[in-house]
Amino acid sequence: MFGLFSKKRQNEIHSLDEEQQKMIGGNLNFASSEAYKLLRTNLTFSFTEEDTKRVIGVTSSLKGEGKSLTSINLAYTIAETGKKVLLMECDLRLPNIAKRLELEPTPGLSNLLVGLNTASEVVQKGVLQTDLDVIVAGDLPPNASELLESSRMQYALEKLSEYYDYVILDLPPVTAVADALVASKLTSGMVVVVRQDYATRAALAETMRQMQYANARVLGFVLNGVVDSELPYQKRYYKYGYEYGYGYGEQRKDDG
Repeated sequence: MFGLFSKKRQNEIHSLDEEQQKMIGGNLNFASSEAYKLLRTNLTFSFTEEDTKRVIGVTSSLKGEGKSLTSINLAYTIAETGKKVLLMECDLRLPNIAKRLELEPTPGLSNLLVGLNTASEVVQKGVLQTDLDVIVAGDLPPNASELLESSRMQYALEKLSEYYDYVILDLPPVTAVADALVASKLTSGMVVVVRQDYATRAALAETMRQMQYANARVLGFVLNGVVDSELPYQKRYYKYGYEYGYGYGEQRKDDG
C-alpha cells in the first residue's frame, strides 16, 4: 500500500530503525546532531522577535516516519541553546514518549485536559537536560480529537507559552486520524516529517491538501531516514529516522 521494498532494503531499514531508537539527546551521532542543529536554525528564522507564541507541531503523512523521535531531538537541540522548551505528547491514542524517555506515563496531557490534574502536576521537569520539560500523553481517553480541540487545550497552550520559549507538539500522522489537523489550529506552524523511500507521493499530497484545507502554516519538511549506501554501514548518514507501530486503521507495518 505504501510502497514495496526488496528484502535487502527491508532488512536495511529494520537495522537502521533499531540503531536510531537509541539515538536520543546526547546519544546522537555527529551527523544527526548537526542535522538537528540546522533544523533548529531554520526554525529560529521562521519567527520574529515579536512572535511570543512559538508552538510547533511535528507530524507526518504515515505511521513509521520518525516524527516522535524528531520531536524529542528537536526539543532537546533547542534546549541546548538555553531556551526553555516544553515537549508535549499530543498522541493520546498510542503514545510512546514516556517509554522512550523512561518517564512516568501518567498523569499527563489527557489528565490535564479533563481537569483531573493541574499543569504543575503533569509537567516532568529537566528531562535529558535542565531546560527541557515534558508532558506525556497520560491516561488514554476515548475522545482524543475532542480533547485536542477543546477550550482547555487552547487555554493550556496560551498559559504554557508564557513560560516556555518553545512548545513542541508531537502529533499523530495526518492521514491516520484528524488529531494533527485539529491541533494545527493552535500552533504557530507545522513541521512535516517525510521518510525517504517510505512515504508515497499520494500520501504526502493528501497530507498537504488536508493541511491547506485546515489553513495550517507549514514551516518546512524534515527528510528522514537518509542513507548513503556508498559508505560502510557504521558510517552511513541517516537523519532521525526509525519505525514504530502505530495502530490506526488497516495500515500494516509490512506495507512500508
